Amino acid sequence: MKKRTLLFIAICLTLSSFSQEKTTVFKKGEWLRFKMSYSGFLKAGNATLTVKEDTLNGKEVFHVVGKGWTTGIIKWFFKVDDTYQSYFDKTTLKPYLFKRNIYEGGYRINREVQFNYTTNTALVKDFKLNTTNTVSIGNIQDMMSSFYYLRNHDASQLKDGDEIALDMFLDSQIYPFKLRLLGRETLKTRFGKIKTLRFRPLVQAGRVFKENESVTIWITEDSNKIPIKLVAKLAVGSLRAELDAYKGLANSFEIIYD
Repeated sequence: MKKRTLLFIAICLTLSSFSQEKTTVFKKGEWLRFKMSYSGFLKAGNATLTVKEDTLNGKEVFHVVGKGWTTGIIKWFFKVDDTYQSYFDKTTLKPYLFKRNIYEGGYRINREVQFNYTTNTALVKDFKLNTTNTVSIGNIQDMMSSFYYLRNHDASQLKDGDEIALDMFLDSQIYPFKLRLLGRETLKTRFGKIKTLRFRPLVQAGRVFKENESVTIWITEDSNKIPIKLVAKLAVGSLRAELDAYKGLANSFEIIYD
């Protein structure tokens, strides 16, 4: 699995911070844009997350689109053009359909996964290799739906050191993923000071990350639970992602004005 894909997984799984409140933490029209930089100064690219509504097999669903692409000098050395899509239930948030179409430095994947909860199977279609594969599944989320699923969970009772586990389905495999709460922090951002929850995902070291605890992410401690900042130590250098723009939030963005 390529570096950018693993990092995107880490971001998507940790981009969440959980609120089992009756108010909706996201809605149709939510749009988030992140700017990415390499080793703190070199602009690396952009990423966006967009929430839409759609109809799938006669059922109304959320349709989330995630895009990531390189810019500037990085683009000439390592071009990235990724698109991820998830169609999931508006009530249970269970995924029905996941699409992944990525290009990363000459590495290309074009796959689609259809989830069937009657047979508890996932039908994986690889359009590049022209193959079809059926995999048994349990209680899983896809790469994109995990973000929104986790945002609907309560983090108010979490204490420093507590961990949250999730199983995610990607590329015909189920990946266990854990998040550890490091603490609460008021973070200075381009929007102002924001109360955040600071998490660390436990990821496999060696292929991408410098060590198994090398990613830190800050999530807004409000009713939106959106990612505000991420720092990842890579095998070579580091990557930083910061919220650059937003619109269509379901709730007020709580900013501390001095």
